[in-house]
Formats: sequence, structure tokens, C-alpha cells
Amino acid sequence: MAIIITDECINCDACVSECPNNAIYEPDVEWSYSDETALSGSVTTPDGREIDADEQNEPISDEFYFIVSDKCTECIGFHDEPQCASVCPVDCCIVDEDHEETEDQLLAKKAWLHNE
Repeated sequence: MAIIITDECINCDACVSECPNNAIYEPDVEWSYSDETALSGSVTTPDGREIDADEQNEPISDEFYFIVSDKCTECIGFHDEPQCASVCPVDCCIVDEDHEETEDQLLAKKAWLHNE
């Protein structure tokens, strides 16, 4: 599963630097798959979609920090637990039950993001 940030977020910024995939963004900021990853140009996602990794996408939230689920690996392959959740002072980084993934899927996503 990916992690989401709830609307209880206080926009403290503690989680951003902890994310090894650069999957966390400030409110109202456009994002791309290529942001601090190895992706560039036309790529195929682990689930088979063709995307432009450099394309700027609409912000997911304009009120609080947000996590791009397609870039979130729950820190699998980097850390023993999601780092955003471990540093969040208000416990608003929680499991996103709408994006269930196995450990193998999360490891494949990590490899895809970082060309491993």
C-alpha cells in the first residue's frame, strides 16, 4: 500500500526530506515522475501504462502536503518503516487502503523509479 497524508496535516515539512522517492509535495505544487528519480521521457509504469515522466501533473491537494501514490514505496528497500509516518508530529501519514500493493510490487516500483 502507499501512504497518504490526511487533512490533519499541519504543513510542517518534516516528511519531505525523509522520502527516498521524492513522492511528497507541498500543497498546490505540480509534480512529475522524473522529480529526483531516474525516470525521464516516455516510460512504461510497472502496471503497464505509458507516461511522460517529465510531464507536470496537477497538484493532488491545494491545502496540505500530498504523496503521489505511484511514487510511494512505503520506503521498502530503503528503511524498515515509512519514514514520513515516523517523523510526522501529528500522525497524519497513514496507509492508503485504496492503493494496496505487495512487497514485491513495492520493490518493483522502487527499481523502476531508480533504474535498478
